[in-house]
Amino acid sequence: MGLRQIAFYGKGGIGKSTTSQNTLAALAQMGHKILIVGCDPKADSTRLILHAKAQDTILSLAANAGSVEDLELEDVMKIGFEDIKCVESGGPEPGVGCAGRGVITSINFLEENGAYEDIDYVSYDVLGDVVCGGFAMPIRENKAQEIYIVMSGEMMAMYAANNISKGILKYANSGGVRLGGLVCNERQTDKEYELAESLAKKLGTELIYFVPRDNIVQHAELRRMTVVEYAPESQQAQHYRNLATKVHANVGNGIIPTPITMDELEDLLMEHGIMKAVDESQVGKTAAELTA
Repeated sequence: MGLRQIAFYGKGGIGKSTTSQNTLAALAQMGHKILIVGCDPKADSTRLILHAKAQDTILSLAANAGSVEDLELEDVMKIGFEDIKCVESGGPEPGVGCAGRGVITSINFLEENGAYEDIDYVSYDVLGDVVCGGFAMPIRENKAQEIYIVMSGEMMAMYAANNISKGILKYANSGGVRLGGLVCNERQTDKEYELAESLAKKLGTELIYFVPRDNIVQHAELRRMTVVEYAPESQQAQHYRNLATKVHANVGNGIIPTPITMDELEDLLMEHGIMKAVDESQVGKTAAELTA
């Protein structure tokens, strides 16, 4: 099997970095050689693997050195749990410049300096939605071949998953990028599993795994560790190992998604009784006004 280039996308705050790092830690324990390329300006895509607050980023190191050409691979790469190689692209200060440029610069630097040699999986952990060309870079430039969207049963997480599918669809025909599947990170909302299954079906993909909510994840995070390392015998660690096994077996099953409209998304929520049809005359009225 050649190099698998995967990417985790999803709405901000959905637990994407936690899910990806635990999955990759489990893959590493299965004997695979992993490289994580963090594509979020927060540089938090590798903290649980490195037991560190935030890794020095390629952009900050390049700024200190003078340019990215002045850097060596060992300057930007750190080795963490289970020998996972970690790199963070970084980004500018909030409100200044385009963070997507950091992603482009970083991937080019890593490729030119042989970072992908002797690696089984390279994983891109990408910020929020596909709203900017830079963050779409792993998709647009045919780097990431398999996209896993982390979502929940919350409407905005589903909206983001659908939006990301639109981004995949846009670049699928010009490159090899495919949607590998959805991963539902449980938030314990109403009918969450059923909604995730239904959305996957609408998009033409499958729900790869439903990760149950457990406070042990937070306990591990406070110690800057994956659950796989912090509590290897726990049921939650086994869930991440199951997810890793599913990802590893998911070869050649990627699809070109069929995104839905906002109306169809609302219909989906109504079908499951999450959203009730609202009389147009009630729109904008408070609870007190409606009961008066």
